[in-house]
Amino acid sequence: MEKNSKIYVAGHKGLVGSAIWKQLSESGYTNLIGRTSKELNLMNADVTEKFFEDEKPEYVFLAAAYVGGIMANNTYRADFIYNNLQIQQNVIYQSYKHNVKKLLFLGSTCIYPKEAHQPINETELLTDILEYTNEPYAIAKIAGIKLCESFNIQYGTNFISVMPTNLYGPNDNFDLEKSHVLPAMIRKIHLANSLMNNDWETVRKDLDKRPVEGISGSHSNEAIESILAKYGILKDRVELWGTGKPMREFLWSEDMADACIFLMENINFTDVTADKKEIRNTHINIGTGKDLTIKDLAFLIAGEINFSGNILFDDSKPDGTMRKLVDVSKLNSLGWKHNVEIENGVKEMYNWYINNLV
Repeated sequence: MEKNSKIYVAGHKGLVGSAIWKQLSESGYTNLIGRTSKELNLMNADVTEKFFEDEKPEYVFLAAAYVGGIMANNTYRADFIYNNLQIQQNVIYQSYKHNVKKLLFLGSTCIYPKEAHQPINETELLTDILEYTNEPYAIAKIAGIKLCESFNIQYGTNFISVMPTNLYGPNDNFDLEKSHVLPAMIRKIHLANSLMNNDWETVRKDLDKRPVEGISGSHSNEAIESILAKYGILKDRVELWGTGKPMREFLWSEDMADACIFLMENINFTDVTADKKEIRNTHINIGTGKDLTIKDLAFLIAGEINFSGNILFDDSKPDGTMRKLVDVSKLNSLGWKHNVEIENGVKEMYNWYINNLV
């Protein structure tokens, strides 16, 4: 990519897309294109085609997706598979049709089997059944990988796929129903700590910024306490889903952006297909190669927030996959390694959250 290359970041307001946009800008790329979902509905094939005809991007980062945590994935199963398939096929096809020089498709490590060997190498794809709770989303992402591979094989395009581990960072989603585990945990413990300290000003500020099921800071104390209790947030404790035993790997979103830009600048599809009789598993894992239990994560966050209440786990709720640590040897061999460790990342994440409540 040249510094004046026309680069389209699909999903530039989301967690990953905003980090990619920020880093591209700071690295001197001057011709960036971004559209919000209201400005450009990527699920609409005609609208997407017109955008590519008008803008003619040379490079595409496909970070737009319909995402959420375990509860959202299991509840809105049709939305997760349909919406993601629509977005992917429209952007990837139009990138082929309009001669995009290179595209980077962002998937997720949920593409791997529930019982995959640990750490999970790229070759584990399609070797066993998926975790049930996020199967629709995973199948959509697998389809995205295969779409990129198939266009490359048949038409000679240069579309690469990356599979990030669990991401967190600035502009994350803190919705209590739809967010991923780490931002949800930060918000829950932050609110429980505020309730414990009888700090209603902070509680109301939080709910004004992000209402919960229509309950904002303008509602009564009783209404606020009632809705927060539904999500396991009480004055003396926080109740979290599952046993706390599953192990998870977390990657700072700005590290993820750095890896994506590194790959776009330095790695082509042909670099990951050398000496292969059958072209498959060309995607690249992006992660830290380190993990911790959900319970340990909860206590790490509680320590950062200075929360002295109890942290309880509801084992009647699903755990999801018990371990999902990725093998990052392919990425490391290509020349990239993460920078931010989870301890510093949690500190930065919480600081960002409390500084963006107004």
